Amino acid sequence: MRVIPLAADSLGVRSMATYVEAGSLRLLLDPGARLSPRRFGLPPAPEEDEALARAVDRIEAYATRAALVTVSHFHTDHYRLEPRIYAGRRVWAKDPRRMTDAHQAGQGRAFWQAMVAHAALKPAEGAMHDAGDALLRFSPPLPHGAEGSGFGFVVAATVDDGQRFVHAADVQGPVSAVAAAYLVRERPDLLYLSGPPTYLESRVGREEIERGLAHLLRIVNETGCQVILDHHAVRDRRYRERLGPAFDTGRVVTAAEYLGYPEQCLEAGRPGLWARHRGRAGTWMPP
Repeated sequence: MRVIPLAADSLGVRSMATYVEAGSLRLLLDPGARLSPRRFGLPPAPEEDEALARAVDRIEAYATRAALVTVSHFHTDHYRLEPRIYAGRRVWAKDPRRMTDAHQAGQGRAFWQAMVAHAALKPAEGAMHDAGDALLRFSPPLPHGAEGSGFGFVVAATVDDGQRFVHAADVQGPVSAVAAAYLVRERPDLLYLSGPPTYLESRVGREEIERGLAHLLRIVNETGCQVILDHHAVRDRRYRERLGPAFDTGRVVTAAEYLGYPEQCLEAGRPGLWARHRGRAGTWMPP
């Protein structure tokens, strides 16, 4: 099995886009990428715009290799409303009619209406695709973060060719005990998930962050899996300190580390990026 993160927060953009080859399966998961329009009171720095352009090019290039595409939920860093990514392919996407919030329901309906004429589109929840030499299956809806958070639900994907990879977007830790139990039951060899959102602690509370970290450690301890921990987790400049017990296991890496690339957590470093530009341009300030 080959697992290739295509774009990620540790690579400069908000994304969990991933390409997987397993047996005869050629799979593109969550082919979206975007930038936070405002963070630390600042818009994206030029380096972030450049990283986004590279991410989109990479996603579109790998889409040409994929026969299958998945969309875990309808936040715009997880999908693109671009027909050529999905055209002629089998697509499993979150059902916007069930277990979702109002925002994602609207986004999801627009996606289905735009893509149904281009792709073989099916609801992902609980679905399964057997290629003979590899199996793709989807979770039931799992909470986007904590139960009752208002952010709806996501669908995790498991790819199994004798080795087992689980892609669990936006479970944020996982914070939810339900999501944690599901991931333990899947017994992944490699798990890719969004980590505890420590950068949102003032909004969600320390207890939620600690619960997400505890669930992550439980998954590692009970399954022995390797974990790619990224997305929400690395938007905090102190993420290695805040999530130290996870990294101390020796089984947890960022997407950049998994690929052997230098980390570029550009959103977390946005104030420094703009400070350097301001220094070069005298009194010039970002728009």
